[in-house]
Amino acid sequence: MYKNTQFGPTKTSKKQLENAIVHFKNEQLLADFPTKITDKLVHWAKVKPNHTFIGRRNPTTRDWHKLSYAETLEKVKSIAQYLLNLEFTPNETVVILSENSLEHALLALASVHIGITYTSISPPYSLVSNDFGKLKHCLELMTPKVIFAQSGKVYQKAIEFAKTLFPETIVVTADGEDGVYFQEILYTKASADVNIASAKVNADTIAKVLFTSGSTGLPKGVMNHHGMWCANLQQITQVLPFMQLHPPVFIDWLPWNHTFGSNHNFGLALFNGGTILIDDGKPTPNGIEETVQNLREVSPTAYFNVPKGFEMLIPYLEKEPVLRENFFKNLNILFYAGASLAQPIWNRLEDLAVETIGVKIPIITGLGCTESGPSAMFANWGGAFSGLLGVPVAGMDVKLVPDGDKMEARYKAPNVTKGYWRNDEATKNAFDEDGYYKTGDAVKFLDENNPDKGLVFDGRIAEDFKLSTGTWVNVGVLKAKVISTGSPIIQDVVLAGLDKEYIGAILFLNADACRKLANLSVEISNKETFLHKEVGDFINNWLTEFNKTSMGSSTVIKKYVISLEPPSIDLGEITDKGSLNQRAVLKHRVDLVNKMYSPLTPEGGT
Repeated sequence: MYKNTQFGPTKTSKKQLENAIVHFKNEQLLADFPTKITDKLVHWAKVKPNHTFIGRRNPTTRDWHKLSYAETLEKVKSIAQYLLNLEFTPNETVVILSENSLEHALLALASVHIGITYTSISPPYSLVSNDFGKLKHCLELMTPKVIFAQSGKVYQKAIEFAKTLFPETIVVTADGEDGVYFQEILYTKASADVNIASAKVNADTIAKVLFTSGSTGLPKGVMNHHGMWCANLQQITQVLPFMQLHPPVFIDWLPWNHTFGSNHNFGLALFNGGTILIDDGKPTPNGIEETVQNLREVSPTAYFNVPKGFEMLIPYLEKEPVLRENFFKNLNILFYAGASLAQPIWNRLEDLAVETIGVKIPIITGLGCTESGPSAMFANWGGAFSGLLGVPVAGMDVKLVPDGDKMEARYKAPNVTKGYWRNDEATKNAFDEDGYYKTGDAVKFLDENNPDKGLVFDGRIAEDFKLSTGTWVNVGVLKAKVISTGSPIIQDVVLAGLDKEYIGAILFLNADACRKLANLSVEISNKETFLHKEVGDFINNWLTEFNKTSMGSSTVIKKYVISLEPPSIDLGEITDKGSLNQRAVLKHRVDLVNKMYSPLTPEGGT
């Protein structure tokens, strides 16, 4: 039995054309939506000025620093006036280098309010990369007049690098270590010019540029115009009407340089007059403690995370009844994205909810991308399963186009981008002759005779390859099965086999899970851990069981190799989301691929 969460309607229409193209829609009409997101800020500042909009812990005192809607609007107007005083040209932008923070939010909203385009660049481009290749690419595309970093000390090297490209740029930091001190900007007195500039912003004005994760090369800047962002927030609210009926409360770590954290989570809180509290934790061994401490104090009405985050949260929920009660008591949904949620994790979350509050919490996901702002469809009902994508949001026309034996999903809707920032060629290639955005995602109906049951994921068209026998390998589906069945030891996988006789797998392991399995201390290196007999035995047993349920050469993995080196962001092997770039890994790890396909190598582990 599931909690009686209020969901929107899922009645659909499906139209089959003669050339095998299918049009798939939600019959619900898209309601009106505001011109820009800060229209909602102004509205809530009038309607409930003292309601907390955003908060973050002070890293020193550990107390929550919270801003009401009225306080937020006042600060946004002061920053907006400061930006207007700088007299931006149409080619100049605001660039934010650092992680989620109150200052980040205020600067972003101020830019949006008066029509200055901004972007948030992935922090790893500044802090992890050794050559600043992706940072350089993004900066040169954006031509910044203002660059903000939370800490001038932490981002010192990236700031110095940026100054070599744009010597005249104005650097602003929250700690005052470099350039203009952010607190000084807040003393700027807003004039009528702020309202005048805001009134000129329309639905077609570019609010922000969000860079893709770079899984197919250098990141592309997706233009997010105001109408696109607001349309999608209205669509999501119609899918999840409980957001509108009761102000949402989110505690969230997902980064604002991604559409999930920024457009979706941050946007939903503001759109519906809710509260978003910044979680400085992350699903890492060091970061999970911060997340758990926050959840001991905050009861979210919806909780968003990546599958790894849910997996790491479960042991704490199992051990702490008080935490469990606080976590589940107000929850309407658990929402995962970024990868498939392993079924054992899914089942345990449902079991814990039943043990705690007597009912299951619906676990949902959907399909979308940066180019759709992000949400295109949702499986917004209890009893879903991993891989079920659901039905389109209101106002979304999904065109399913045959591509070999698959169907590619293409989008046309108010929430779809108009193209890529300063990249006409990429924009031209992204849309078909009818103006539909080509996602590259393959989908299929769960039940051809009942489209209301929704679509399921069928892999990425560009990732699939043929074996030498001519048999197609569905990489997305097979990869999801590997990770689901091999969790938590197998963290990720890259599949090989183009023009080969069989499928091989490069396995990336979870070091902490392997140490736990083999009862090893943290001082043992990753390499020693991965080569430990207990780990090898686990993977060999896993592969045997995996292949028992596989049917034919397209789903059987004959050989695997464990990668002893982590993926490299500089080589493009890992995106800033943490996902693997299949092509780059295969390109840069030819020795591992050759090892798997050597006739001298026996089947199984190499």
